[in-house]
Amino acid sequence: MLYYLFEIIDKNYDFPGSHLFSFLSFRAGMAIILSLLISTIFGKKIINILRRKQVGESVRDLGLEGQTEKAGTPTMGGVIIILATLIPVLLFADVTNIYIIMLIITTLWMGAIGFLDDYIKTFKKNKEGLKGRFKVIGQVGLGVIVGAIMFFHPDVTVKQKANDTTVHQQTIGSKVVNFKNEEKSTKTTIPFMKNNEFDYASAITWINPAYYKYAWLIFIPVVIFIVTAVSNGANLTDGIDGLAAGTSAIIVLALGLFAWVSGNIIFSDYLDVMNIPRSGEMTIYIAAFAGALVGFLWYNTYPAQVFMGDTGSLTIGGIIAVLAIATRKELLLPVLCGIFVIENLSVVMQVSWFKYTKKKFGEGRRIFLMSPLHHHYQKKGLHESKIVVRFWVVGILLAIISIVTLKLR
Repeated sequence: MLYYLFEIIDKNYDFPGSHLFSFLSFRAGMAIILSLLISTIFGKKIINILRRKQVGESVRDLGLEGQTEKAGTPTMGGVIIILATLIPVLLFADVTNIYIIMLIITTLWMGAIGFLDDYIKTFKKNKEGLKGRFKVIGQVGLGVIVGAIMFFHPDVTVKQKANDTTVHQQTIGSKVVNFKNEEKSTKTTIPFMKNNEFDYASAITWINPAYYKYAWLIFIPVVIFIVTAVSNGANLTDGIDGLAAGTSAIIVLALGLFAWVSGNIIFSDYLDVMNIPRSGEMTIYIAAFAGALVGFLWYNTYPAQVFMGDTGSLTIGGIIAVLAIATRKELLLPVLCGIFVIENLSVVMQVSWFKYTKKKFGEGRRIFLMSPLHHHYQKKGLHESKIVVRFWVVGILLAIISIVTLKLR
């Protein structure tokens, strides 16, 4: 709300510094500072409330070293991340921006699903939590909402360079560039390729160009798959202290760079990437979210004083998925979210191989000592702090590779 207040002040009064709120960089900086302060200062108060309410983690005996000591540690800490994200966003972002609205919906939607799951585990003493099919229904529901907004909302557009002079011209620095008018598009970016755009609508318009209006039949299922896959990946990664929050912060900062570049016509022209009008505002949200994740690590690093629970992990995965879709970088997720991918794959491979060998040999066999992958390394005797830091290092490497794709084609 401060964004609107200082916008009015700047237009009507000569108040020193009020013009700063028109700059994305200033508002992003303020958002990340405030989110860090909220998550670190008020995080402790929320942890104490959770402890008083006896919202403790119920730990299953998996035979892992140091596991029993974690029983009773407050969970539902994802509430800290959500509050530390939303408060700065409401203060510093343009909440009428469609991308900000979409991200707020995502945060509240996935946060509610995760909270319900944690509530059932904690207060109903049901270790299984919310049944899997209801989680999937919730994820699919969000995918439908996000997909519909991206496809139908008039403010979700792209602006591309043109080779002719029949379109409007725009001066960038010292050169004049021809741009097409803003247009609705289902195009996305294919990493590592020279002509790196793919149009989902082409899967149906090759039959007849008039069928573009039915392209949502292709686009929305793709969005549903991405939202479900990434949120589940983040959920599986949340297994040891600091792993999910740390790797997610790295991913989110990389997506912040993509949002900044795509939303700025000068940067997008220089790097020859798709310009997405109004998407730069997501930088504010990303800054607040990254600050919340880093601040949460203050209490979540080993030995954790609080766990994020599904309230946090499902929310994190949902936000990352939507950010990637909004910046048209979803096809880069297998690289950028490589940690989530390998954690997911390790579970799929382990379960599939166990079932196959049990059917064929009468005895189930395992590929890993335990899945997800981080538990495999725990079983091998590595301390969880070392595992987490090494996963962070791999995450940083993957983020750098993803950023390099802006020019590597």
